[in-house]
Amino acid sequence: MTTTRTTAENAAPYGYTADKDAYLKRLRRIEGQVRGIARMVEEDKYCIDILTQVAAVNKALHAVSMGLLEEHISHCVVGAAQESQVSGSDDAVQEKVQEATAAIGRLLR
Repeated sequence: MTTTRTTAENAAPYGYTADKDAYLKRLRRIEGQVRGIARMVEEDKYCIDILTQVAAVNKALHAVSMGLLEEHISHCVVGAAQESQVSGSDDAVQEKVQEATAAIGRLLR
């Protein structure tokens, strides 16, 4: 899904940009965990041990998701609110809040 960015957003990086390296490091670690789980299945490891590792990956992905959501709210929503004060229109704010709400809904499924 592609979202359009307003002029103010085009001038600034996404909210997570400052922490991009940390996010990439975490995601690479998760990727390694997933490969480890696949190896466990290939090696016929005990199912409970595999499930424990799956739960750890889910928790790690959840932490990344929550961090990105927090970045969206603190950067994109706040930026849209500041922009609305200048423009007098709250359309951008409503769009960013709807994006955040939809993302939370996807995370809760």
